[in-house]
Amino acid sequence: MKTALIAVGGLLAIVIVVVMMFIGINNKIIDRDETTIQAWANVETVLQRRFDLIPNLVNTVKGYASHEKELLEEITRLRSQWGAAKASGDSAQSVQAAGMLEGALGRLMVVVENYPDLKANQNFLALQEELAGTENRISVERRRYNEAVAAYNRYIRKYPGSIVAGMKGYETKTPFESAPEAASAPVVEF
Repeated sequence: MKTALIAVGGLLAIVIVVVMMFIGINNKIIDRDETTIQAWANVETVLQRRFDLIPNLVNTVKGYASHEKELLEEITRLRSQWGAAKASGDSAQSVQAAGMLEGALGRLMVVVENYPDLKANQNFLALQEELAGTENRISVERRRYNEAVAAYNRYIRKYPGSIVAGMKGYETKTPFESAPEAASAPVVEF
């Protein structure tokens, strides 16, 4: 009888340890998941800042570069696509739209090089400085998001996190990747 009680006590202790480990691992996964959610929210905050600056930038350039209508319309269209993607809550679609918008803004800066009066305009210079600062913020927040995603993905793919993640239905997250057209440097031609 005494041996049976010791065996049951030992088994109960093992079960308690396993349950506590499960709870600890689950809580760590939740913490890392929340970190990725917060990091993505930070990316969206700076993307929203860019979204808000674009109409002012486009309107300033319009006055000088009226024949660049197609590019300005593309930027406006891509800005709308990003806004719709953000509103839908689809982060993958938002990432894609932001990348395409980034490429179009790069092409716009190349166009600006052909307009010396525009480059000297105080409104444009202030907007360009704001946009450059915003792009730097976007870069920093994307890096932080990707670091959070990498830490989360590593944790849920390694043992024992993979067991708990599989049981609870946690899946890997996709890191931010720029659109291919945003990766190439714009060509400046005079």
